[in-house]
Amino acid sequence: MAADLTWLAVGLVALVIGSEWLVKGGSRLAAGLGISPILVGLTVVSIGTSMPELAVGLRAAASGNGSLAVGNIAGTNIVNLLLILGLSALLRPLTLHLRTLRLDLPMMTAAALLLWLLAADGTLAASGGAVLTVAAILYTAVLIHSARRESRSVQAEFADEYARPPGAVLARGAILRDLALLLVGIVVVVIGADWLVGGAVGVAESFGVSDAFIGLTVVAIGTSAPELATTLVATVRGERDIAIGNLLGSSVYNILLILGLTVLGAGRPLHLDPDLVRIDIPVMALVALVCIPIFLTGRRVSRLEGGAMVTAYVAYLTYLVIAQT
Repeated sequence: MAADLTWLAVGLVALVIGSEWLVKGGSRLAAGLGISPILVGLTVVSIGTSMPELAVGLRAAASGNGSLAVGNIAGTNIVNLLLILGLSALLRPLTLHLRTLRLDLPMMTAAALLLWLLAADGTLAASGGAVLTVAAILYTAVLIHSARRESRSVQAEFADEYARPPGAVLARGAILRDLALLLVGIVVVVIGADWLVGGAVGVAESFGVSDAFIGLTVVAIGTSAPELATTLVATVRGERDIAIGNLLGSSVYNILLILGLTVLGAGRPLHLDPDLVRIDIPVMALVALVCIPIFLTGRRVSRLEGGAMVTAYVAYLTYLVIAQT
Protein backbone atom coordinates (compact mmCIF):
# COMPACT_ATOMS: atom_id res chain seq x y z
CA MET A 1 0.00 0.00 0.00
CA ALA A 2 2.71 2.50 1.03
CA ALA A 3 4.76 1.51 -2.00
CA ASP A 4 1.78 2.07 -4.34
CA LEU A 5 1.15 5.53 -2.87
CA THR A 6 4.82 6.37 -3.28
CA TRP A 7 4.90 5.28 -6.93
CA LEU A 8 1.68 7.21 -7.60
CA ALA A 9 3.11 10.40 -6.05
CA VAL A 10 6.50 10.05 -7.76
CA GLY A 11 4.75 9.37 -11.06
CA LEU A 12 2.65 12.53 -10.72
CA VAL A 13 5.74 14.63 -9.98
CA ALA A 14 7.55 13.13 -12.98
CA LEU A 15 4.56 13.88 -15.22
CA VAL A 16 4.44 17.51 -14.12
CA ILE A 17 8.19 18.06 -14.53
CA GLY A 18 8.40 16.12 -17.78
CA SER A 19 5.44 17.92 -19.34
CA GLU A 20 6.96 21.29 -18.37
CA TRP A 21 10.20 20.38 -20.16
CA LEU A 22 8.25 18.94 -23.09
CA VAL A 23 6.11 22.06 -23.55
CA LYS A 24 9.03 24.44 -23.09
CA GLY A 25 11.31 22.55 -25.47
CA GLY A 26 8.55 21.98 -28.02
CA SER A 27 7.30 25.56 -28.06
CA ARG A 28 10.80 27.04 -28.32
CA LEU A 29 11.77 24.56 -31.02
CA ALA A 30 8.64 25.37 -33.03
CA ALA A 31 9.30 29.10 -32.70
CA GLY A 32 12.94 28.56 -33.69
CA LEU A 33 11.84 26.71 -36.82
CA GLY A 34 9.74 29.69 -37.86
CA ILE A 35 6.25 28.63 -36.77
CA SER A 36 4.16 31.67 -35.84
CA PRO A 37 3.75 32.32 -32.10
CA ILE A 38 -0.05 32.08 -32.19
CA LEU A 39 0.14 28.63 -33.80
CA VAL A 40 2.73 27.58 -31.24
CA GLY A 41 0.39 28.63 -28.45
CA LEU A 42 -2.81 27.16 -29.88
CA THR A 43 -1.43 23.85 -31.13
CA VAL A 44 2.05 22.94 -29.83
CA VAL A 45 1.39 24.08 -26.26
CA SER A 46 -2.18 22.75 -26.13
CA ILE A 47 -1.06 19.33 -27.38
CA GLY A 48 2.05 19.40 -25.20
CA THR A 49 0.09 20.00 -22.00
CA SER A 50 -2.06 16.98 -22.93
CA MET A 51 0.93 14.62 -23.24
CA PRO A 52 0.58 13.34 -19.64
CA GLU A 53 -2.95 12.19 -20.48
CA LEU A 54 -1.66 10.40 -23.59
CA ALA A 55 1.15 8.66 -21.70
CA VAL A 56 -1.21 7.59 -18.92
CA GLY A 57 -3.87 6.49 -21.41
CA LEU A 58 -1.52 4.35 -23.49
CA ARG A 59 0.00 2.76 -20.39
CA ALA A 60 -3.40 2.08 -18.83
CA ALA A 61 -4.89 0.71 -22.05
CA ALA A 62 -1.91 -1.59 -22.55
CA SER A 63 -2.51 -2.94 -19.04
CA GLY A 64 -6.18 -3.60 -19.76
CA ASN A 65 -7.37 -0.68 -17.58
CA GLY A 66 -9.60 1.03 -20.14
CA SER A 67 -11.70 2.71 -17.44
CA LEU A 68 -8.59 4.37 -16.00
CA ALA A 69 -7.62 5.71 -19.44
CA VAL A 70 -11.07 7.09 -20.27
CA GLY A 71 -11.77 8.17 -16.69
CA ASN A 72 -8.59 10.22 -16.78
CA ILE A 73 -9.77 12.07 -19.90
CA ALA A 74 -13.29 12.68 -18.58
CA GLY A 75 -11.96 13.74 -15.19
CA THR A 76 -9.29 15.99 -16.68
CA ASN A 77 -11.81 17.85 -18.82
CA ILE A 78 -14.10 18.33 -15.84
CA VAL A 79 -11.12 19.68 -13.88
CA ASN A 80 -10.17 21.96 -16.81
CA LEU A 81 -13.60 23.50 -17.25
CA LEU A 82 -14.89 23.68 -13.68
CA LEU A 83 -11.85 23.94 -11.43
CA ILE A 84 -9.12 25.57 -13.53
CA LEU A 85 -11.35 27.88 -15.59
CA GLY A 86 -13.33 28.72 -12.46
CA LEU A 87 -10.19 29.56 -10.46
CA SER A 88 -8.90 31.66 -13.36
CA ALA A 89 -12.15 33.65 -13.47
CA LEU A 90 -12.05 34.09 -9.69
CA LEU A 91 -8.61 35.67 -10.02
CA ARG A 92 -9.68 37.92 -12.86
CA PRO A 93 -12.89 37.91 -14.94
CA LEU A 94 -12.16 36.39 -18.36
CA THR A 95 -13.13 38.19 -21.55
CA LEU A 96 -13.85 35.87 -24.47
CA HIS A 97 -12.95 36.54 -28.09
CA LEU A 98 -14.84 35.54 -31.21
CA ARG A 99 -12.54 32.59 -32.03
CA THR A 100 -13.37 31.05 -28.67
CA LEU A 101 -17.10 31.44 -29.24
CA ARG A 102 -17.09 30.42 -32.91
CA LEU A 103 -14.57 27.55 -32.83
CA ASP A 104 -13.27 26.40 -29.43
CA LEU A 105 -16.61 26.34 -27.61
CA PRO A 106 -18.58 24.43 -30.27
CA MET A 107 -15.67 22.02 -30.90
CA MET A 108 -15.26 21.32 -27.19
CA THR A 109 -18.98 20.63 -26.85
CA ALA A 110 -19.12 18.52 -30.01
CA ALA A 111 -16.11 16.46 -28.88
CA ALA A 112 -17.72 15.74 -25.49
CA LEU A 113 -21.01 14.72 -27.11
CA LEU A 114 -19.16 12.57 -29.66
CA LEU A 115 -17.34 10.68 -26.90
CA TRP A 116 -20.64 10.16 -25.06
CA LEU A 117 -22.14 8.72 -28.23
CA LEU A 118 -19.18 6.45 -29.02
CA ALA A 119 -18.99 5.12 -25.44
CA ALA A 120 -22.75 4.64 -24.96
CA ASP A 121 -22.54 0.85 -25.26
CA GLY A 122 -19.75 0.60 -22.68
CA THR A 123 -17.00 -0.03 -25.23
CA LEU A 124 -14.63 2.16 -27.23
CA ALA A 125 -13.57 0.28 -30.36
CA ALA A 126 -10.81 1.01 -32.87
CA SER A 127 -13.37 2.54 -35.23
CA GLY A 128 -14.26 5.06 -32.53
CA GLY A 129 -10.59 5.85 -32.02
CA ALA A 130 -10.22 6.46 -35.75
CA VAL A 131 -13.22 8.82 -35.76
CA LEU A 132 -11.77 10.80 -32.86
CA THR A 133 -8.31 11.02 -34.45
CA VAL A 134 -9.65 12.20 -37.81
CA ALA A 135 -11.75 14.82 -36.01
CA ALA A 136 -8.57 16.01 -34.23
CA ILE A 137 -6.80 16.46 -37.58
CA LEU A 138 -9.74 18.43 -38.99
CA TYR A 139 -9.90 20.58 -35.84
CA THR A 140 -6.19 21.38 -36.15
CA ALA A 141 -6.61 22.38 -39.79
CA VAL A 142 -9.49 24.71 -38.95
CA LEU A 143 -7.55 26.10 -35.98
CA ILE A 144 -4.55 26.93 -38.18
CA HIS A 145 -6.81 28.64 -40.72
CA SER A 146 -8.61 30.70 -38.07
CA ALA A 147 -5.38 31.67 -36.27
CA ARG A 148 -4.13 33.44 -39.37
CA ARG A 149 -7.19 35.69 -39.25
CA GLU A 150 -6.88 36.66 -35.58
CA SER A 151 -6.72 40.31 -34.55
CA ARG A 152 -3.37 42.03 -34.20
CA SER A 153 -3.81 42.39 -30.42
CA VAL A 154 -4.29 38.65 -29.98
CA GLN A 155 -1.35 37.83 -32.24
CA ALA A 156 0.81 40.32 -30.34
CA GLU A 157 -0.09 38.63 -27.03
CA PHE A 158 1.03 35.24 -28.32
CA ALA A 159 4.15 36.81 -29.86
CA ASP A 160 5.16 38.26 -26.48
CA GLU A 161 4.88 34.80 -24.91
CA TYR A 162 6.17 32.41 -27.58
CA ALA A 163 8.26 34.31 -30.15
CA ARG A 164 12.06 34.00 -30.11
CA PRO A 165 14.19 37.14 -29.95
CA PRO A 166 15.40 38.38 -33.36
CA GLY A 167 18.28 36.28 -34.65
CA ALA A 168 17.61 33.36 -32.32
CA VAL A 169 15.88 31.40 -35.09
CA LEU A 170 19.18 30.64 -36.77
CA ALA A 171 21.03 29.67 -33.58
CA ARG A 172 21.75 25.97 -34.11
CA GLY A 173 22.91 25.49 -30.53
CA ALA A 174 19.62 26.83 -29.15
CA ILE A 175 17.61 24.56 -31.44
CA LEU A 176 19.64 21.52 -30.36
CA ARG A 177 19.14 22.41 -26.68
CA ASP A 178 15.40 22.78 -27.20
CA LEU A 179 15.25 19.46 -29.05
CA ALA A 180 17.13 17.77 -26.21
CA LEU A 181 14.76 19.32 -23.65
CA LEU A 182 11.77 18.11 -25.68
CA LEU A 183 13.11 14.55 -25.92
CA VAL A 184 14.06 14.38 -22.25
CA GLY A 185 10.60 15.70 -21.35
CA ILE A 186 8.96 12.95 -23.42
CA VAL A 187 11.09 10.26 -21.74
CA VAL A 188 10.29 11.58 -18.24
CA VAL A 189 6.55 11.76 -19.05
CA VAL A 190 6.54 8.17 -20.32
CA ILE A 191 8.40 6.87 -17.27
CA GLY A 192 6.22 8.93 -14.94
CA ALA A 193 3.07 7.54 -16.56
CA ASP A 194 4.32 4.00 -16.01
CA TRP A 195 4.96 4.68 -12.32
CA LEU A 196 1.67 6.54 -11.88
CA VAL A 197 -0.53 3.89 -13.51
CA GLY A 198 1.13 1.09 -11.57
CA GLY A 199 0.69 2.96 -8.30
CA ALA A 200 -2.87 4.05 -9.11
CA VAL A 201 -3.99 0.49 -9.88
CA GLY A 202 -2.39 -0.73 -6.66
CA VAL A 203 -4.09 2.00 -4.62
CA ALA A 204 -7.45 1.22 -6.24
CA GLU A 205 -7.09 -2.46 -5.35
CA SER A 206 -6.02 -1.64 -1.76
CA PHE A 207 -8.97 0.68 -1.12
CA GLY A 208 -11.44 -1.43 -3.08
CA VAL A 209 -12.37 1.42 -5.44
CA SER A 210 -12.64 1.28 -9.22
CA ASP A 211 -9.95 2.20 -11.74
CA ALA A 212 -12.41 4.77 -13.11
CA PHE A 213 -12.60 6.49 -9.70
CA ILE A 214 -8.80 6.79 -9.50
CA GLY A 215 -8.72 8.11 -13.07
CA LEU A 216 -11.45 10.67 -12.38
CA THR A 217 -9.85 12.00 -9.20
CA VAL A 218 -6.16 11.59 -8.35
CA VAL A 219 -4.87 10.93 -11.87
CA ALA A 220 -7.10 13.58 -13.51
CA ILE A 221 -6.08 16.30 -11.07
CA GLY A 222 -2.42 15.31 -11.35
CA THR A 223 -2.31 15.26 -15.15
CA SER A 224 -4.15 18.62 -15.21
CA ALA A 225 -1.26 20.29 -13.40
CA PRO A 226 0.34 21.63 -16.65
CA GLU A 227 -2.96 23.22 -17.72
CA LEU A 228 -3.46 24.64 -14.22
CA ALA A 229 0.00 26.22 -14.14
CA THR A 230 -0.21 27.58 -17.70
CA THR A 231 -3.69 29.04 -17.23
CA LEU A 232 -3.17 30.66 -13.83
CA VAL A 233 0.19 32.20 -14.82
CA ALA A 234 -1.28 33.54 -18.06
CA THR A 235 -4.27 34.96 -16.16
CA VAL A 236 -2.08 36.72 -13.59
CA ARG A 237 0.01 38.21 -16.43
CA GLY A 238 -3.16 39.42 -18.15
CA GLU A 239 -2.64 37.12 -21.14
CA ARG A 240 -6.26 36.01 -21.20
CA ASP A 241 -6.31 34.80 -24.79
CA ILE A 242 -3.46 32.41 -23.99
CA ALA A 243 -5.23 31.25 -20.82
CA ILE A 244 -8.53 30.45 -22.51
CA GLY A 245 -7.00 29.19 -25.76
CA ASN A 246 -4.71 26.74 -23.96
CA LEU A 247 -7.43 25.45 -21.65
CA LEU A 248 -10.12 24.90 -24.26
CA GLY A 249 -7.64 23.64 -26.85
CA SER A 250 -6.31 21.07 -24.38
CA SER A 251 -9.87 19.98 -23.57
CA VAL A 252 -10.61 19.38 -27.25
CA TYR A 253 -7.32 17.56 -27.88
CA ASN A 254 -7.80 15.42 -24.76
CA ILE A 255 -10.89 13.84 -26.26
CA LEU A 256 -10.15 13.84 -29.97
CA LEU A 257 -6.40 13.33 -30.29
CA ILE A 258 -5.32 11.85 -26.95
CA LEU A 259 -8.19 9.44 -26.47
CA GLY A 260 -8.28 8.65 -30.18
CA LEU A 261 -4.60 7.66 -30.19
CA THR A 262 -5.07 5.77 -26.91
CA VAL A 263 -7.84 3.62 -28.38
CA LEU A 264 -5.90 3.00 -31.59
CA GLY A 265 -2.73 2.24 -29.66
CA ALA A 266 -4.48 -0.25 -27.40
CA GLY A 267 -5.03 -2.61 -30.32
CA ARG A 268 -8.27 -3.83 -28.74
CA PRO A 269 -11.59 -2.35 -27.60
CA LEU A 270 -11.59 -0.51 -24.26
CA HIS A 271 -14.27 -1.86 -21.91
CA LEU A 272 -15.58 0.83 -19.58
CA ASP A 273 -16.96 0.83 -16.05
CA PRO A 274 -20.80 1.16 -16.14
CA ASP A 275 -20.77 4.21 -13.83
CA LEU A 276 -18.26 5.91 -16.10
CA VAL A 277 -20.65 5.52 -19.04
CA ARG A 278 -23.80 6.24 -17.05
CA ILE A 279 -22.61 9.18 -14.93
CA ASP A 280 -19.14 10.61 -15.49
CA ILE A 281 -18.97 10.92 -19.29
CA PRO A 282 -22.47 12.50 -19.30
CA VAL A 283 -21.31 14.90 -16.56
CA MET A 284 -18.34 15.88 -18.75
CA ALA A 285 -20.71 16.52 -21.67
CA LEU A 286 -23.11 18.46 -19.42
CA VAL A 287 -20.28 20.68 -18.17
CA ALA A 288 -19.35 21.50 -21.79
CA LEU A 289 -22.99 22.30 -22.57
CA VAL A 290 -23.31 24.55 -19.49
CA CYS A 291 -20.29 26.53 -20.71
CA ILE A 292 -22.35 27.71 -23.71
CA PRO A 293 -24.69 30.08 -21.81
CA ILE A 294 -21.86 31.10 -19.44
CA PHE A 295 -19.59 32.05 -22.34
CA LEU A 296 -22.28 33.71 -24.45
CA THR A 297 -23.63 35.88 -21.61
CA GLY A 298 -21.71 39.10 -22.08
CA ARG A 299 -18.85 37.16 -23.75
CA ARG A 300 -17.09 36.82 -20.42
CA VAL A 301 -16.74 34.58 -17.38
CA SER A 302 -17.38 36.65 -14.24
CA ARG A 303 -16.00 36.06 -10.76
CA LEU A 304 -19.46 34.92 -9.64
CA GLU A 305 -19.63 32.37 -12.46
CA GLY A 306 -16.07 31.28 -11.69
CA GLY A 307 -17.00 30.71 -8.06
CA ALA A 308 -20.06 28.71 -9.08
CA MET A 309 -17.90 26.52 -11.35
CA VAL A 310 -15.40 25.80 -8.56
CA THR A 311 -18.28 25.01 -6.18
CA ALA A 312 -19.77 22.63 -8.77
CA TYR A 313 -16.44 20.80 -9.04
CA VAL A 314 -16.17 20.43 -5.26
CA ALA A 315 -19.72 19.03 -5.22
CA TYR A 316 -18.88 16.56 -7.99
CA LEU A 317 -15.69 15.46 -6.23
CA THR A 318 -17.64 15.00 -3.00
CA TYR A 319 -20.17 12.84 -4.83
CA LEU A 320 -17.40 10.65 -6.26
CA VAL A 321 -15.90 10.08 -2.81
CA ILE A 322 -19.27 9.32 -1.18
CA ALA A 323 -20.28 6.96 -4.01
CA GLN A 324 -17.12 4.89 -3.44
CA THR A 325 -17.49 4.61 0.35
